Amino acid sequence: MNNDHQPTVQLVAISGSIRRASNCTAVLRSLQPLLPAGVTLHIAPLDAIPPYNADLDGDAPPEPVAALKRAIAAADGIVLCSPEYNYGMPGVLKNAIDWASRPGFASPLKGKPALIMTASPGTAGGVRAQAQIRDALAATLARPLVRQHVAIANVASRIQDGRLVDASTLDFIRVALDELLAEIAMLAGARRRPAA
Repeated sequence: MNNDHQPTVQLVAISGSIRRASNCTAVLRSLQPLLPAGVTLHIAPLDAIPPYNADLDGDAPPEPVAALKRAIAAADGIVLCSPEYNYGMPGVLKNAIDWASRPGFASPLKGKPALIMTASPGTAGGVRAQAQIRDALAATLARPLVRQHVAIANVASRIQDGRLVDASTLDFIRVALDELLAEIAMLAGARRRPAA
């Protein structure tokens, strides 16, 4: 039994929207109650992340970038929730992935299980952005979950007081989170297994 009261699994959540009343951030704020005991979720803000500039990259990137990379490195898995802008992922999310992907093929994203969700006021739920997000994460050697899309349509009608309240949507997300935790547990078990 674990008596040190430390969480057994840490998740970092990233919203693809930085507006104050973001529906995607509201979705992420609603996830902690869906998680089992011992699993914590922290939302990493992107508000202060500057546009990617290789001149600023290296051992001492801008502090907001360093904070994002530390949060990803400390986490066992990532949960992203993004809107869809013009049939694709928002620039703010692509920019964050670009920063977090450094150094190439050895970044904090490497090997990190990731659950991708999208949310939109429209009827498609932002599903077209998911392929772009998945491709960008795969290029960093992250491990986006292969599963049925979590694409929340008509999201504004499912949000109340800054939280997702639609029971069927929450139940669907709970299954996706369980799959993310199973992937994290599988990877942790593989790391502990002695080499043959």
